[in-house]
Amino acid sequence: MAERMLMKGNEALAEGAIRAGCRFFAGYPITPQNEIPEYMSWRLPEHGGTFIQAESEVAAINMLFGAASCGARVMTSSSGPGISLKQEGISYCAGALVPILYANVVRGGPGLGNIAPSQGDYFQATRGGGHGDYRVFCMAPASVTELANFPRICYEVAFKYRIPSMILADGLLGQMMEPVEFDFDPIDPKALAEPDWVLGVNENNRQRRVVKSYDLRPGKMEEFNFKLEKILDKVVKNEIRFESFNTDDAELILTGYGTAARVCKSAMALARKEGMKVGLIRPITLWPFPKKAFSDIADRVKKFLVLEMSLGQYVEDVQLSVLGKADIKLHKRPAGGIPTTEEVFELIKELLGKG
Repeated sequence: MAERMLMKGNEALAEGAIRAGCRFFAGYPITPQNEIPEYMSWRLPEHGGTFIQAESEVAAINMLFGAASCGARVMTSSSGPGISLKQEGISYCAGALVPILYANVVRGGPGLGNIAPSQGDYFQATRGGGHGDYRVFCMAPASVTELANFPRICYEVAFKYRIPSMILADGLLGQMMEPVEFDFDPIDPKALAEPDWVLGVNENNRQRRVVKSYDLRPGKMEEFNFKLEKILDKVVKNEIRFESFNTDDAELILTGYGTAARVCKSAMALARKEGMKVGLIRPITLWPFPKKAFSDIADRVKKFLVLEMSLGQYVEDVQLSVLGKADIKLHKRPAGGIPTTEEVFELIKELLGKG
């Protein structure tokens, strides 16, 4: 049986990254993710890794750019304002085809906002976030165990396609404590095959390697963008993840991600006890988004209830997937408002005419 332990979400995420082979972390403090760098500061050196508290978020992401160019499994983390500062460097990594992992434990915004849990960074996470045509592989955990296990998947995808990957959580998931089970054995990065693009000592007269995010020759950046498009198309084809519950007989579909998905699941269970036919779709990857799953269900289920802890960002991807085939109701609680099972249950009754 897998080992179980009680862990805080942020610490589970950090431990999961180390077990997945992370050996370089650079970051800068910001609530509510401070336990990640704090944990990394003592745990990473125990595994022969390097922890750096950078002088700024900008410095931290550029340190990742350098370390990742040498083939290391690297990580940084922050919350909304800090992730915004890192966006230039994330775009550089995307432009250089350098795989990195970063985590956003979202707080309320805009601006400096507050330290309460939020999902207001959805657009930033799923639309690239920085300048240029690129996307990042984005996973949305809904439990502390998923926070612990998703870093392995993110590293695998990042290195397979040479793209940035991220974990989008929120302050509630980062601060809560739950029993954790790791679903993989610790990975020794020294045992992994070295990619043929990494920088290092030029031994045996091998071909010269260059890692860069620009090309000033006429037409070459357009050519690169089409190359990147082909890479991202492969990610869309192969890496979509989602789960669904009770959709076969559903008359109403609930949907949300992260903490909102947990509330949806509780409200669905309550509604089912009352004989209401309610199902749930929960995206695990926010990019690539499981469009087909929503489109297929909308062919037969004509009512959707979207729950999100923002003013209405995630709902746009649901709308784009459903394409007008069903009615979509949005229930929103932004910048620290956490929906309850009871208020969602009341909405379910209203939408199904049971009120």
